[in-house]
Amino acid sequence: MAEATSLVQDLIDAGIHYGQRSSNWNPKMSPFIYGKRNGIHIIDIKETVKGLLLAKRYITRVVSDGKDVCFIGTKRQAKSVLDERVPQVGMHRVTERWLGGTLTNFRTIRQRLKRLEELEKIEAETNFAGYSKKMESQLRRELKKIKRNLDGIRAMDKLPGAMVIIDVRKEHTAVAEARKLGIPTICLLDTDGDPDLADIAIPGNDDSMRSIDVIIRELCKAVADGKQNRELKEHADSAGQPSAEGPRRSRRAQFRADDAGTPSEGDEARPAASAERVQAE
Repeated sequence: MAEATSLVQDLIDAGIHYGQRSSNWNPKMSPFIYGKRNGIHIIDIKETVKGLLLAKRYITRVVSDGKDVCFIGTKRQAKSVLDERVPQVGMHRVTERWLGGTLTNFRTIRQRLKRLEELEKIEAETNFAGYSKKMESQLRRELKKIKRNLDGIRAMDKLPGAMVIIDVRKEHTAVAEARKLGIPTICLLDTDGDPDLADIAIPGNDDSMRSIDVIIRELCKAVADGKQNRELKEHADSAGQPSAEGPRRSRRAQFRADDAGTPSEGDEARPAASAERVQAE
């Protein structure tokens, strides 16, 4: 209870409840708006906390299942927050510019990252000593450009399991690619945003560095919790300990048990439950 109270106080102190001017709003955000004051919409802090807690639970589950999370925020207020918070939990980020096709043309992006590794290797070994001044200048510009745009996702060798997006209006290309590929999106939405673009909406001020920092801080905590759960699962598997769900049975074995009329373990009182569960799946 104390932790929840502290979180709400942090959100209020950060001014996350201040929305856009009432003349510049999206009517779809009306369920998340508490009222209006001096021509500015006030966001319902209860809805913010509800969305944040839902996002934290989902991220913890995604990371514990072995998937990664990509954070996107290229606006000035979000850049420094992501550069500080996200590397601490070992996740991916885009803070400079979202290149079209980062997800839908992922193979090309990986090729550019290989090129970045080649240029860094040349710089580390010879510092471009074997090239003319013109070629050296070109290679250094290429290195700087690739590193600026792709350095935050250089360790991303597969598509992320979820994406955290700051300001869906600015990051509309990233949102479109995520929706096309079926990647769940967690979005910090101001009153001028479209909640239909977010799988999990966190209504809040997306123009304040402090409010963005509180949201990213909490989501990074969820990433850390998910990693801890993953390590516990891996340790239990390596030790040969059964999981809390009990031993899993293949569907073929389950069908055989159902055909023989043999109840599965833990279902002696309900012999038909396993058959119904297999049919539902």
